[in-house]
Amino acid sequence: MTATAVTAPGNPDGRTGPRPAPPSRLRRELRAVHALVHRDLLRLSLQRTHTALMLIQPVLYLFILGGGLAALIPTAALGVGYQLYLFPGMLMMTVQSPAIMVGIRLITDKQTGYLRELLMAPVSRATLLLGNCAGGTVVATVQGAVLLALAGAVGLPYDPLLLALLLVGLVLASFTITALALALAVSLGRAELFHVLLGLVMMPLLFLSGGFFPLDSLPDWARGLAALNPLAYGVDLLRRSIGLQVPHEATAVGIEWFGHQPPLLLEAGVLLTAGVLALLYATRRFSRPE
Repeated sequence: MTATAVTAPGNPDGRTGPRPAPPSRLRRELRAVHALVHRDLLRLSLQRTHTALMLIQPVLYLFILGGGLAALIPTAALGVGYQLYLFPGMLMMTVQSPAIMVGIRLITDKQTGYLRELLMAPVSRATLLLGNCAGGTVVATVQGAVLLALAGAVGLPYDPLLLALLLVGLVLASFTITALALALAVSLGRAELFHVLLGLVMMPLLFLSGGFFPLDSLPDWARGLAALNPLAYGVDLLRRSIGLQVPHEATAVGIEWFGHQPPLLLEAGVLLTAGVLALLYATRRFSRPE
């Protein structure tokens, strides 16, 4: 007589023993976020030429524009050499491009049908948007960290605490810009319109960030607009972090509220709050069924 294997009820593959429990919902959501972040990091590693080209512009601004104007702008006017003054602004320029690309990719994925395939995954829409935001934040921070390696070329010491403070500032700025880009992307239906709006607002926001010249040299109405500019808080956060560790390198005044500079932690809180509110708005819009 031939022995017959007895399978456990509910195991169609013929294996004996209890069926493994399905992953919990939280684990599924976290795995989806991890997969989206991993996708963005793979894209970053494969598109090395594109990444290098995105880094060329801030490097050229830093060493050509900064080097040229350093001979014309006296150190006494800024408290530091112009290249060192320009460095936080170039860090901000470096992280803003990959962060904004997240919004463009979201619209492109929707137009090509790739987003529809993602929505078939057994996870919430909010998780997919959070994964896109996390991926954009990580990629933007990585690119900013590459430029951060040039700190010594503008006269900054490679102090571990200083580099850590600047890296935290880059993470906050990358998160906020990515969240704002996603909030704009979910409100628009076409990539062309997204590009047009970016062309209209990004350059004014960059010039009103204090990255190229001190905000206290602007007229009152422009300083008022700068106080509403998330990029200005990012630049000021980076510049004041440098001032904490290099106190003899006193820098020009940045963001002011009613004639006074807000505390550094409050500026970081404002930047983080802007990013969280933008992400919540984007999540609410993205979660609506189409």
